Amino acid sequence: MISVKLEVTIKINELPEAKTIENNWQQFNIDCDGRIISITVKPKIWKKLTDAASNYPQWVAAIAGKLGQQTEHRFILEEPSIQVFERKPKAETTSAVGLLLEKVITQSG
Repeated sequence: MISVKLEVTIKINELPEAKTIENNWQQFNIDCDGRIISITVKPKIWKKLTDAASNYPQWVAAIAGKLGQQTEHRFILEEPSIQVFERKPKAETTSAVGLLLEKVITQSG
């Protein structure tokens, strides 16, 4: 048998409500299909999330960490790291009928 590292990645697109704890670290909980995940992050990491919420109309954050202490409906995410990405709105797609109609209108006008 080999020994491996188990990591969990959670994706969010809304800023969770956090409470400030010791040394300005932020602690928040996320409900993931009925399992509550408790996450505590350094101020620098929390700033990534708040900056994304302030600067991007749409964003997504990937929070990765080790599976920590578990209870019946909760676990702690240890050593969390966060990557934040701006989410670009999808370009509107124009149907073939719409393009044809636009072409007919411009040619007749």
